[in-house]
Amino acid sequence: MDTNDGRHVINNTESDARGYCRSFDTVFASASGAILTDTDGCEYIDFLAACGSLNYGHNDPDMSRALINHIETSGLSAGLDLYSTPKARFIESFKRLILDPRQLNYRVQFTGPTGTNAVEAALKLARKVTGRNTVMSFTNGFHGVTLGALAATGNKYNRMGEALHGVSRVPFDGYYGDDIDTTVMIEKLITDPSSGVETPAAFILETVQGEGGLNCASAAWLQKLAAIAQRHGILLIVDDIQAGCGRTGSFFSFETLGITPDMVTLSKSISGYGLPMALVLIKPELDQWQPAEHNGTFRGNTHAFVTAQVTLEKYWSNNVFQQQISGNGEIVRSHLQDLIDLIPNARLKGRGMMNGIDVGCGQLASKITKQCFAHGLVIETSGPYDEVVKVLAPLNTPETTLVNGLEILQRSVRQVTGKRPSVSPIKVDLDTQRNDVALASAINL
Repeated sequence: MDTNDGRHVINNTESDARGYCRSFDTVFASASGAILTDTDGCEYIDFLAACGSLNYGHNDPDMSRALINHIETSGLSAGLDLYSTPKARFIESFKRLILDPRQLNYRVQFTGPTGTNAVEAALKLARKVTGRNTVMSFTNGFHGVTLGALAATGNKYNRMGEALHGVSRVPFDGYYGDDIDTTVMIEKLITDPSSGVETPAAFILETVQGEGGLNCASAAWLQKLAAIAQRHGILLIVDDIQAGCGRTGSFFSFETLGITPDMVTLSKSISGYGLPMALVLIKPELDQWQPAEHNGTFRGNTHAFVTAQVTLEKYWSNNVFQQQISGNGEIVRSHLQDLIDLIPNARLKGRGMMNGIDVGCGQLASKITKQCFAHGLVIETSGPYDEVVKVLAPLNTPETTLVNGLEILQRSVRQVTGKRPSVSPIKVDLDTQRNDVALASAINL
């Protein structure tokens, strides 16, 4: 194998199911913070963050040291659901720093280590607790690609024509426009004996639909939905796998929205380090599992417990990090707002550090992201037609790096649309931060 380029062996051996490498055609070798480096030494600003799995950036030094120390001192690796000191430390920190300050009373269930495992567990428990068979999910929702989670996913490309049962799909907030309250229709379906729709065990939703196009549910809509759930004995499950762990500005995406879900699913950035880890938060009265009723070999990823505990202590022991998220979010929105004038009918979407621009069609969005990659920025699209250019930078991206990445995005939009800048091109100060050397090519856009 050519040690400088692994594309040949990957293309000839790995399944055609691979996706992201088709959009970002280089071989990455290392990463630090918000910067990826390939085998040729070229650096890229990362506005993808492993689809939101790296909210704290690549290889946080404190997490790295803790993990290396754990491994070098023969710390437990695979732990099933055995008692272990790393698990105990994580749970203690999570309760003290996350749950208790928010007055949230949840039990913590560790599932298999992916988000879809957490969703499967939540849906299974909701059906067990209520004795009902169906759940209600929402248009443009995304909850994973195992069969149960896939049934709750809206996009037909992901479902691939499978006959997936046990889910009724209803319109998300704003699906028919801002002036139509879809909760009225939802309750009508539930209460009308001739609707053909069974009262579900649960509603499952994202408050910000990450893969569905950064559609945000309003607080008023969520509160009405929660009230419907309360009236009809329906459980409310919030899928915070992508929108959680600080991505929208607070640790949980629902904190400022006036609801308290019955269950919450977390994965992606819960480990802080990109290590596989997932969990379900369950109200105590709903924790009706029997011992070993829902298990899995890798639900005890002790390495992830180690880095997750460091994450909580480092970033969530006070409000300094949340202030940084807020400031970075304002920077992103300000730059994206400037792009709206360059694209007819473009719209700003998302909240916190989960933002993007709906450019109207997938073809244009694809051209923009390809141009960005050619000039040192890794960024993806989302939405039913891949029409949203989505900024998912690490939450703690240094301001200089964040602005430089946004300037690459702006220049790429201008190049693709043929719009010329009305001011002199912005010069990148390559001495302000080592990682910003990656942007030298941006000057030639």
